[in-house]
Amino acid sequence: MFDLRRIAPATARNRDPILDVLRDVLPGSGTVLEIASGTGEHAVHFARGLPHLNWQPSDPDADARLSIAAWREAEAVPNLKPPLELDAAAPDWPVEHADAVVCINMIHISPWAATLGLMVGAGRLLASGATLVLYGPYHREGQATAPSNAAFDEDLRLRNPAWGLRLLEDVVREADGQGFDLDRVVEMPANNLTVVFRKR
Repeated sequence: MFDLRRIAPATARNRDPILDVLRDVLPGSGTVLEIASGTGEHAVHFARGLPHLNWQPSDPDADARLSIAAWREAEAVPNLKPPLELDAAAPDWPVEHADAVVCINMIHISPWAATLGLMVGAGRLLASGATLVLYGPYHREGQATAPSNAAFDEDLRLRNPAWGLRLLEDVVREADGQGFDLDRVVEMPANNLTVVFRKR
């Protein structure tokens, strides 16, 4: 039988450091909506590591959703839900409720409209005090960009001019406009950041 599970090599390197942050900032119960779940490997790992939470993966790409579903079936993690078709940039999301939103490695490999949509959607969905957690590489004002990030940014823009590392301050400003306060920025391996917001 053909295995539909996709594998992203970086996942094995970053999933545990991300999970450590998630344990600190996510609620003690409820549903976490993951935007742009990709292969589904993170969803499986986080659902297993956070058994007190229901993990709701989503992705706009049909092949990604097949991979997520295949991982879910193979690993049989009881609190991992079937993937939803969800485009962050869309005005309506097929979700009625979430207690937190997590988005990993989307902002730099999607048009800026996806980031704007993410902020609007999360702002609409989340209650006061709820967390929005972002992970990935960023540029930052007043700080030298790591050579690896500069090279990655150049490669992304060659592949798609609408992609590229975003300025963290721009992301924070858009989040603020949708009712989110910056809670913390956590330095992560390989020059990545975990950025945590809380809904006012």
